[in-house]
Amino acid sequence: MAAILAALPAAVWAVMVELAPWLLLGAVAAGLLHGLVPPDLVQRKLRGLPGVLRAVVLGVPLPLCSCGVIPAGVGLKKSGASNGASIGFLIATPQTGVDSTMVAAGFLGWPFALYKVAAALLTGLVGGTVVELVDPGVEAHEDVAAGHADRSLWGMVEHGIDVVRMIWGWLLIGVVVSALLTVALPTGSLSGLAGGGGVVAMLLVLFASVPLYVCATASVPIAAALVSAGLPTGAALVFLMAGPATNVATLGAVWRAFGSKALAGYLGTIVAGSVGLGLAYEPLLGGLVALESHGHHEHAAWWAQASALLLSALFSWFVWEEAQGWWRRRRASVGASAVQEVPVLGMTCDGCAARLERVVGSRDGVDAATASFADGVIRVHGVISLADIHEAVEDAGFDVGPAV
Repeated sequence: MAAILAALPAAVWAVMVELAPWLLLGAVAAGLLHGLVPPDLVQRKLRGLPGVLRAVVLGVPLPLCSCGVIPAGVGLKKSGASNGASIGFLIATPQTGVDSTMVAAGFLGWPFALYKVAAALLTGLVGGTVVELVDPGVEAHEDVAAGHADRSLWGMVEHGIDVVRMIWGWLLIGVVVSALLTVALPTGSLSGLAGGGGVVAMLLVLFASVPLYVCATASVPIAAALVSAGLPTGAALVFLMAGPATNVATLGAVWRAFGSKALAGYLGTIVAGSVGLGLAYEPLLGGLVALESHGHHEHAAWWAQASALLLSALFSWFVWEEAQGWWRRRRASVGASAVQEVPVLGMTCDGCAARLERVVGSRDGVDAATASFADGVIRVHGVISLADIHEAVEDAGFDVGPAV
């Protein structure tokens, strides 16, 4: 145990050096998508089989994890998209994204990363098509406000930082777990799971992945460490497909929003698709991944080191923000300041809620601001007018919803 703890800091830094350049590059790409793609493009013409294709293609590059994609997918349905298009979006989007694709390429090579993108496209298309044929569920829905997102250069930079902010906690957990696995599991120690084409390993990984929250980007270093220890690469693919696309919260949300038929198509596609594509991977590209992954872990170029330092600085900044937010909330909870609750439209993830809290919380007279994307509200403690709260909400890039 002492030897593992002694080796852990170096292993953590090695994972950071491997992760950081690709993650930051993915965040840059996410910012460009935010600034250059029309804000209502995802919510237009998403009906019928062509709509399923459009929803999947538009969803694949978006950096949304399994919980963050729930309100986005439900928002598509509310804006008039069919069940098939919405389910295709929900299946494909959390499996990949520009950030997770870059990180997967850095750890496991471009053949693996591109295969994972193709797998997300295929499962999204299949699942969306099945639901579209069985239960399209097209009804008249009210539009979802697009918000006032800042699409300037600075707005794109802020969005890229928000992508990292949204998942930084999971990333940090993934880095530490990956380092622990690298130190504790010698190379080849899991090779016994490769028997029978790796089917047993895939089923075990699937059983563990479906109910749990797994972030697509943060889980890549863990998958790479397991592959290095001997886990079949096909089983790692199952982990990176089924984990991000499912968890208990997502399954419940799909059932409530779309019904049991859509849920069956959603879950069945992910289970069958991840195992089937995992089985197909080894004979097609398994050797290429092994060569790529071993080659990448042996370098530490100056730009990789600099990227790791920058990412470490961002993590420290986020920790400081969390500490400040905790202190403001604690101070508000023990004080006697008034509380105003304002409905907000346009939040799609915890990152959005965090940005809203920062902007509103920085206003004069605000003791604390707590936003919830799940409830679609922000609760403001302090002495501030309702008009000023509305102005701050719009400055953060969101719309004020109708009073309840």
